[in-house]
Amino acid sequence: MSDLIGLAANAAGGGVFGLVGTALGRVAGFFERRQSMAHEQARWAHDLLVIEARRAADQAAAEAERDLADTAGRWAGLKASMEAEAAIGPSYRWVNAVRGLTRPVLTFLLWGISAAIWFHADAAGQSSIIETATFAATAATLWWFGDRSRMVETRTK
Repeated sequence: MSDLIGLAANAAGGGVFGLVGTALGRVAGFFERRQSMAHEQARWAHDLLVIEARRAADQAAAEAERDLADTAGRWAGLKASMEAEAAIGPSYRWVNAVRGLTRPVLTFLLWGISAAIWFHADAAGQSSIIETATFAATAATLWWFGDRSRMVETRTK
């Protein structure tokens, strides 16, 4: 009987140690999974940052490309306008006189419109209207008369 009790005790002890080993394995597995999940979350967060940085860089590159195309288009338009102006040949004296007066008259009118808006517009609409009119008047003055000075230099040579 003592052999039977010893066998039962050994079986019970082995079972207890087996259960304790299983429990310890489960606890260790829990901590391993938690550590693995933390590692995965950190990796995902890093991948997300990389993806967002790439997207921002692609967006900035696309915006720079659009700005470059816009600027190139503006310069092409200015060049075409100046070539068209240069292609106009001599004509009757009165036509040349009217053509010569067009720029100064338009410039004077633009500055007059800007002044009238400045003095008569309400405060709410005055700012954006004045900015636009001033831009147009300044552009007209510098482009028209800058272009004219080049034409005068060409004629005097």
